[in-house]
Amino acid sequence: MELSVLNNKGKETGRKVKLNPRVFGIDPNNHAIYLDVKQHLANKRQGTHKSKERSEIVGSTRKIKKQKGTGTARAGSIKNPIFRGGGRIFGPVPRDYNQKVNKKVKRLARKSALSIKAKQKSILIIEDFQMDSPKTSLYNDLLNALGLRDKKSLLVLGEPNNNVYLSSRNLGYSKVITNSELNTYHITNASSLVLFESAISGIETILNKS
Repeated sequence: MELSVLNNKGKETGRKVKLNPRVFGIDPNNHAIYLDVKQHLANKRQGTHKSKERSEIVGSTRKIKKQKGTGTARAGSIKNPIFRGGGRIFGPVPRDYNQKVNKKVKRLARKSALSIKAKQKSILIIEDFQMDSPKTSLYNDLLNALGLRDKKSLLVLGEPNNNVYLSSRNLGYSKVITNSELNTYHITNASSLVLFESAISGIETILNKS
């Protein structure tokens, strides 16, 4: 599969890049994508939720009424869960939500997600460029030139570029990462994938490991 290389004005440069079919042209495995995305979202959870149980409530331990003769149910403590201000029964406690997915499955998931984007013609290749200083308006001009303004997009760099990253940070609809940070969730969550020309070889090297 060959794609034309665009410049930062959205115009074709006359050059083309051939994408490795072992990365961008496989038969997608939807279950691998599901497992990888589920792990990514689960691992982002802090798991710090907590409610107080009966033994953790601060309050009097005095028996609040006599055992018999009241015509109502017996009650031995104001911290009883049936009373307002009492402890919570089976409430949430801190826990670890981390899940494990094998490396080969994760690589298969990323290759599957990239292959889906390639079949949908949602991948754009642009030649590397530099920004003299962080400027969101310049980054917006790039998205306008590529026809991606107000659309969810993911820009993948070949190596860290702080000015490009800082220029995109204010925008909720566009994200900038390096090729080593690329994961299945980022790929599937974006409507369009924009790859720096220098990022392609790194992606193919990472995902072609045995």
